[in-house]
Amino acid sequence: MAEKLAIVGGDRIVPEDFIKPWPYLTEDDREAVQAVLATERITEQQRIQAEGLAQEWAKYMGVKYCIPVNSGTAALHMCVAGVGIEPGDEVIIPAFTFWATAAAVLHHNAIPVFVDIDPNTYCIDPDLIEAKITERTRAILPVHIHGMPAEMNRILEIAQRHDLSVIEDVAQAHGAQYHGRLCGSFGDAAAYSTQASKTLSSGCQGGLFTTDDELIHQRAGLLQYFGEIVVPGQERESQEYNAYGLGWMYRGDMFSQALIRSQLKRLDQNNMLRVENCRFLTQHLSQIPGLETPLVPEECNPVYYNYVIGFDPKALGLNISAGELRQKVQATLRAEGVPTGQWQRLPVPSQEIFQNRIGYGKGCPWQCTNSTVEYNLNDYPCATDFIASHCYVFDVNPPNDQGLMSLYVEAFHKVMDNLDLVLDAELN
Repeated sequence: MAEKLAIVGGDRIVPEDFIKPWPYLTEDDREAVQAVLATERITEQQRIQAEGLAQEWAKYMGVKYCIPVNSGTAALHMCVAGVGIEPGDEVIIPAFTFWATAAAVLHHNAIPVFVDIDPNTYCIDPDLIEAKITERTRAILPVHIHGMPAEMNRILEIAQRHDLSVIEDVAQAHGAQYHGRLCGSFGDAAAYSTQASKTLSSGCQGGLFTTDDELIHQRAGLLQYFGEIVVPGQERESQEYNAYGLGWMYRGDMFSQALIRSQLKRLDQNNMLRVENCRFLTQHLSQIPGLETPLVPEECNPVYYNYVIGFDPKALGLNISAGELRQKVQATLRAEGVPTGQWQRLPVPSQEIFQNRIGYGKGCPWQCTNSTVEYNLNDYPCATDFIASHCYVFDVNPPNDQGLMSLYVEAFHKVMDNLDLVLDAELN
């Protein structure tokens, strides 16, 4: 007799409080933050932690310059400013991403132009980029989504052919590699988020900007601090209070930076454990009909910010939509204690700000730069289909290990083996 589903009163597979949260904190992490508080001249820690983090992340990435900031969005905006994007310029980005990728472009009064995603990696589809290039295009902004590297060789070839800058959004992919090279080291500039959930976590908010180009670094630095030239630690002695251009306050805070520096020492180890967990899931879940597990191209070493699972009702002979199957299975899995969910609910160009061209008001930046860019929802079928048919399995992070992954697999089998009951269940 089939095991009774938890959603109708059976015992759940994953026990309460079995899953360990992220970020995984050690005593070293706590001591790193406490050391900031223990310093007599605590204001000096702003410079010490920022400089330390900048040096350590630049060394890890193998790049010349790093500027720690208060968010991944700020880092992206600094990339846009750093490569010289101006009002009305167009920047090509994927239709599936967190909308901050597009917001960073709008923040500089430039125009996001969306390209559909590759249905295998969910990153921007290089085959579709050139059709979107116009005389106003100035940059391509690929996103290494879910920790999966974008196809950087193709993107760089296109950029070189059209004399475009390349900005990498590495918010979810710290330590991921493409052809053995770290994501974030390919383009003219790169941005990373250290928001609490990210693979390199601040426990709260934060970001990192990197580049090898001195001019890009200088422009980004001006944007970070009110458009002024400021030498950290010498504000009283040398600050001119003279803005050389429009700037924001994007500096990070010393406590989160201390935590990031401590977490960085274990980034590769933590990534390795994520990869082991997710490979285990793929090995076992790929055997279950109706489920689609992540495809990993040979040249890619992803770090699995989250584990993505797809649903294929046709493989099961079901005459329902992938979205309906996903919703039913998701709800049943959650009752079994498996944390699943969705992230983006619609492609970014489907959001109101683009469909109604809200922007800054009065249609800017589109109206005020005479932009003719349109956001036709039919242009992004793969992004739309992905959102409908896929969900995320969370908490694949350390210290959770294959003990938890085994329970996830058991829960998937239990749910998929009782699919008739799952489909008949009423969702609350």
